[in-house]
Amino acid sequence: MQDNRDFGFRDQIQRAAVSIMNNIAEGSEYGSPQAFKRYLFIAKGSCAEVRSMIYLCKELDYCSEEQYQDLLSGCKIISSAINNHIKYLDTLDK
Repeated sequence: MQDNRDFGFRDQIQRAAVSIMNNIAEGSEYGSPQAFKRYLFIAKGSCAEVRSMIYLCKELDYCSEEQYQDLLSGCKIISSAINNHIKYLDTLDK
């Protein structure tokens, strides 16, 4: 992303990305699969927000096609990993 193009835009992506890891960290401290899953769903929502901002980033020409693909791929990997952990926690409920 180009520097100084839109500080608010960049700040929003950074806050959403930090929210992903903070919710995972916070949820892991609660000691129950149900509480952890709730925070993982919140983290997944933040990941969707980042993905939405990445789409917008491309539409506004704030990033190259290569940067767009790299960012989108990373976001999808993170979302999938969170989803897989939610599925794992579901097996503990049974």
